[in-house]
Amino acid sequence: MKNILITGGAGFIGSHLVDCLMAEGGWRITVVDDFNDFYDPAIKRENVRVRLANANFKLVEADIRNHEALAQAFGDKAFDCIVHLAARAGVRPSLKEPRLYVETNINGTLNLLELARTHGVRQFVFGSSSSVYGLNSKVPFSEDDPIFNPISPYAATKAAGELICHSYAHLYDMRIVCLRFFTVYGARQRPDLAIHKFAKLISDGKPIPVFGDGTTRRDYTYIDDIIAGVRAAIDYDQSNYEVINLGESRTVELRELITLLEKELDRHAEIDRQPPQPGDVPQTFADITKARRLLGYNPRTQIEEGMEKFVEWFRENQSDRF
Repeated sequence: MKNILITGGAGFIGSHLVDCLMAEGGWRITVVDDFNDFYDPAIKRENVRVRLANANFKLVEADIRNHEALAQAFGDKAFDCIVHLAARAGVRPSLKEPRLYVETNINGTLNLLELARTHGVRQFVFGSSSSVYGLNSKVPFSEDDPIFNPISPYAATKAAGELICHSYAHLYDMRIVCLRFFTVYGARQRPDLAIHKFAKLISDGKPIPVFGDGTTRRDYTYIDDIIAGVRAAIDYDQSNYEVINLGESRTVELRELITLLEKELDRHAEIDRQPPQPGDVPQTFADITKARRLLGYNPRTQIEEGMEKFVEWFRENQSDRF
């Protein structure tokens, strides 16, 4: 049996990774999550509720900003890998609480790296973000592109996290893989994210806020494809430090996304036009050549199929808490 620590393991991506490893077998999983109030913590508790009775699953409620509490999650256990997904997420909220984002995403990451170093953890996977590319005019976005122009505190903290990871990989012979996620969606998606938020508003007959003219484009990536990439990164055993994009490598305009939602929900969307939001980039578009080469990554779910799957889950699970 291998031991793995997953921070943010009760969240959207983290809980899917837990499911993947549980289905695979051969893993003892420790999840660290603080169940903060960024959105209803009951949603995250439900994500892992079925796992609590499993002897190979352990849940530790701790804030990654708290080094002492985090250290207790390690105890005397020898982890084969840490997958660090816990973070304060979202561009727009980071404009309102930049200090919280710095404390969590930078200091929290440093705490994890320090504990990994002192406990001899060899493999470390860091959940980064496509937001680090900022106002990148070159498309598709390649890992070799400079990331010195972030336009939100969230993006800046993720870029800083990658740099701290690089220093630890260099200094302490740790193998670290930084994965830049591109707009992940699917079952259990956070309720504040556009697809889930729009689905709820359209279903309730309420207007959806569209910032700008609807021509922004995103590389929407289905959760199953992201998890396949994360799983491959857990086993990656080549160089000590890599930054790798995980996207669908296709851009979808916001207006097209809304049309797809309307089709799957069989409802018309009422648009509430809003001015462009500070911190939002006009487009994201992943070059996944490196992911294909190093991880065997091969995204399979196009947006049309992914939206159908998401709406199926949404209809089965929507409730007042969403």
